[in-house]
Amino acid sequence: MSAHTTFQTTVAAAPRARASRASRGAARARRPTARTAAVAERASRRSRARTRPRPRARLGEGDGGGIFSRERRANGGEGARGRARGPLESAAAGDALIRSNHRLTKGDSRFLDEAAAEGTGNAVARDEIRNIAIIAHVDHGKTTLVDSMLAQSKVFRENEKVEERIMDSNDLERERGITILSKNTAVTYKDKKINIIDTPGHADFGGEVERVLNMVDGVLLLVDSVEGPMPQTRFVLKKALEIGLKVVVVVNKIDRDGARPDYVVDNTFDLFCNLGATDEQCEFPVVYASGFQGIAGMEPDELADNLEPLFEMICNDVPAPVADVNAPLQMLVTNLDYDEFKGRIALGRVRAGTMTKASNVKVGVPGKDARNGKVSEVFIYNNFIRSPVDSVGAGDICAIAGLDDVMIGETIMVDGAEPLPTITVEEPTVRMSMSVNTSPFAGQEGKYVTSRNLKARLDQELERNLALKVEPGDTADTFILCGRGALHITILIETMRREGYEFTIGPPEVITKQDEEGRKVEPYEEAYVEVPEEYTGSCVDLFANRKGAMLDLMTDDKGNTKMKYKVPTRGLLGLRNAILTATRGTAVLNTNFDEYGAWAGDISMRDNGSLVAHETGQVTSYALQSAQDRGILIVKPGDEVYAGQVVGVHQRSGDLKVNVCKKKAATNVRSNKDATVVLNESKDMSLDDCVEYISQDELVEVTPLNIRITKNPKMKTRNKKN
Repeated sequence: MSAHTTFQTTVAAAPRARASRASRGAARARRPTARTAAVAERASRRSRARTRPRPRARLGEGDGGGIFSRERRANGGEGARGRARGPLESAAAGDALIRSNHRLTKGDSRFLDEAAAEGTGNAVARDEIRNIAIIAHVDHGKTTLVDSMLAQSKVFRENEKVEERIMDSNDLERERGITILSKNTAVTYKDKKINIIDTPGHADFGGEVERVLNMVDGVLLLVDSVEGPMPQTRFVLKKALEIGLKVVVVVNKIDRDGARPDYVVDNTFDLFCNLGATDEQCEFPVVYASGFQGIAGMEPDELADNLEPLFEMICNDVPAPVADVNAPLQMLVTNLDYDEFKGRIALGRVRAGTMTKASNVKVGVPGKDARNGKVSEVFIYNNFIRSPVDSVGAGDICAIAGLDDVMIGETIMVDGAEPLPTITVEEPTVRMSMSVNTSPFAGQEGKYVTSRNLKARLDQELERNLALKVEPGDTADTFILCGRGALHITILIETMRREGYEFTIGPPEVITKQDEEGRKVEPYEEAYVEVPEEYTGSCVDLFANRKGAMLDLMTDDKGNTKMKYKVPTRGLLGLRNAILTATRGTAVLNTNFDEYGAWAGDISMRDNGSLVAHETGQVTSYALQSAQDRGILIVKPGDEVYAGQVVGVHQRSGDLKVNVCKKKAATNVRSNKDATVVLNESKDMSLDDCVEYISQDELVEVTPLNIRITKNPKMKTRNKKN
């Protein structure tokens, strides 16, 4: 019995999301000539793209058949691919598999469902459930759209106060305005339960996206109606296509000034083709929406008063999960949560069988012995909360408590079932060192300061952060953190700082490898920059100094220049602040990992040296008056500093020691009035700014109350020995 509330609406039901090509073409033909010409051009490009040769592996290895037309799917999908699936003989399961025939590849959610049900012959499509993930580039409106979907599903009371971006429940997410962790929720539309997973949009948190995609059968790909596909759009779409998920394109923010939906859809189609999508994948359904206003429609100028067209498209185009509820239990753990009363909570999708409360289970991975356990409670996502239930059938997403040692990637099963393949994500590309704080102010502000505390906290983070790796450092009190990017690691650092930890971190470095011929290779990224035309020269110079190779340059009619570069990841370290300074804060920089390439040689990361405190004490206005002529200060009068701490940015290359604690001498000579001290505004350095600024001989001291930059004492000792 469903506990979900039914989606309420007063608007007439929207037409079928996927209209026939003829009807859609006829509707567009009634528009103005310019738009009709654009549509005709897009149709011509799609026709040419369909004639391109496709990789055979994409069409299914050894199946002997091609891509089925919609007519053949409507007639039951008779053909080589439909007959090949022996264990899935039921009509509902066969039809569901034929609709997604290109998705039967190892590692995707459909493959896992079939592997779980293999040999039972009772797998059916659970039409009452839809599992979707919302993927997009950062700031394209994923969380805002989920807010509107929850609001229109009557999740909240009419008099209930609801915050914006309610899915971004983490303090850091609200402060930075980005999604960091993937989160689950569920709504009910008519008679169907829709499990929704909100994913991060930043490239550094791509591991969160890869980890949850195996739980869903389709994705909503959000694309901004003005910007179009962006670097992270390419990354998340590539992962969805590799897994074989059904993609529904949502042109979001359609109410923005300057919206260009035809341009966005054309570029999205080109992106599908560039990523090697099949013909069926290129025929993606499109819906136009405004997540902020909570409206959607099948055409950009024909929007309903709510999101019902979007819900209809999800129900009609995203396939239902195929599973056997009577088979032996199999559930792959995809995420972990923690409750103060229930302990560790494991989240995942039930692949086969039924997860029952107070049942005895086994936990294991392929190739290793399984251990015994007991499930104490079972939960489902009921609107915006976890609701306890007695059992959950295959194909649904649930959370369980009682297994205190379960890990992400392990399979929860019963006797007679085999563990499912574990979860794998892409390798990290950047590393940073973390060590115990040894500065003169060590231990004064932090609660957890020892290496044992740091190791225990990092081990805890490794349990749920699959994209993070921790390696031992040169000494017992040093750890090497490896992640997708500097932001990926600094988010962990900021979280630990707020939890009361105190430590120091070193500068970010790229992770190099050796190719097959023994040559040194390093990671390269694609950088997309959008700047006003008058600052184009400054950006070109910055990228040239950092070994960047220009791939494309285009200037629109509004005077904005878009540039695309391929640049070593080393060259991007500290580049964001340099570009913002050179362009007066008008530049927009986005990056995405591309590949490992040949070592680019030496790169000059910083031209300016540092101003270093000469002695320990309290900063005085009198001392800063003379010190500010040497560069830009990052300390204020009254701050406590110690010898060796960085107090400013030198205006020249090389470091310079300054005395910022000098006091005015007290003499017996009286004056009518002391000279007024006028100081320049000091620069406020955040954690991200400090990480980008430091060089190889500097460290960032992180405490719950302060963030300081200091010279590395180990590096100083090493230089003396050399």
